Amino acid sequence: MKDRPTGRKPLLVTVLVFPGVRLLDVTGPIEVFSTANEFGGRYRVYMVSPDGADVVTASGTGLRVDLAAAQVRGASDVVIIPGGPEWPSLIKDDALLDAIGELDARSCRTASVCTGAFLLAAAGLLDGRKATTHWRFADQLALRYPQVTVEMDALFVRDGHIMTSAGVSSGIDLSLALVEEHFGADVARAVAKDMVVFMQRPGGQSQFSVRTHTPHARQEMLRRILDAVAGDPSAPHTLVAMARRAGVSPRHMTRLFHDDMTMTPARYVEQVRMEAAQAMLEESDNPMATVARRTGFGSPESLRRAFTRNLGTTPGPTGHASVPRTPRATANAPDALEVSGEHRQSPESDSPALPDEADQASSMVRPGVGSASAARHAGVPKRAAKYCVSCPT
Repeated sequence: MKDRPTGRKPLLVTVLVFPGVRLLDVTGPIEVFSTANEFGGRYRVYMVSPDGADVVTASGTGLRVDLAAAQVRGASDVVIIPGGPEWPSLIKDDALLDAIGELDARSCRTASVCTGAFLLAAAGLLDGRKATTHWRFADQLALRYPQVTVEMDALFVRDGHIMTSAGVSSGIDLSLALVEEHFGADVARAVAKDMVVFMQRPGGQSQFSVRTHTPHARQEMLRRILDAVAGDPSAPHTLVAMARRAGVSPRHMTRLFHDDMTMTPARYVEQVRMEAAQAMLEESDNPMATVARRTGFGSPESLRRAFTRNLGTTPGPTGHASVPRTPRATANAPDALEVSGEHRQSPESDSPALPDEADQASSMVRPGVGSASAARHAGVPKRAAKYCVSCPT
């Protein structure tokens, strides 16, 4: 275990909860940030609700709240907006949307989990941005909010200071990306290992693994073959070898793949190996020759050809994937901090300031507008803060 950094104040994470919130949307990110404190990170996590009252989650579990959202006067390094199954009614809750808008106005990063993206969109925070949500609701997000460019299949998307993630467990992926951004890959890797989760799925990676999004095989024998390939991509999965393993002829094996999977055996094997290679290139510093060998491609040249054929790109010349590492998860969604130079304010104290400690300047986010909902209706943009010590520059 690494020593915690000294001479630096903890980064403030504010998690907004509400009645009917999905439990894992809340606890997944909190576990990542609290576990990071054991391996060199420094986070202080607060749970807030619009009125300061404790809440009951969709699963019936009660959550103890630290503060009302309005009591958080200092800036947050990260604001987490979880989702809930009752999102169609939540997007009409002006008190909740006001709280989201006011927290975002003083945050360095605002991130949603699952259907929390609908709350960000309803608060006007996703206008003109790229975003994602749970695959089941991505079409509805695009339909309800045409000003949002919805990435249907991404695990998480970063656009400016806003991050959105897909289904519930992808909130863990997003939080690991933030830990890596704040404290480096070694700390994030240690957290992932301690939590026994994958380190780290890039934001642009599909919400589904190859094995889960391929058609369901009707034949039990074929399902065993598919699982064997996914379980060990580096094994010699030739057509003859798979047919022998299943006790059928190569021609019959090809027919089974065509009928049940609508693809050839070779195509399925290559998809599985591509997924494994992408993951290894993202999470390790292994040279390309090692990645090619361990994922069944055999040689770097075969791996390059597969990348070109499937992704229209190649691994980097040093052996790393040409897609960005986790902090730059979505290559076509550049960080607004880098593009425009806009920085957002970060906290100046270890804990949220109470109302009597508030900085009047920071609370005057929308001059002449009494609330976030009034601002939304009036079309008044929120004022950007001037700097952020914890955002990357």
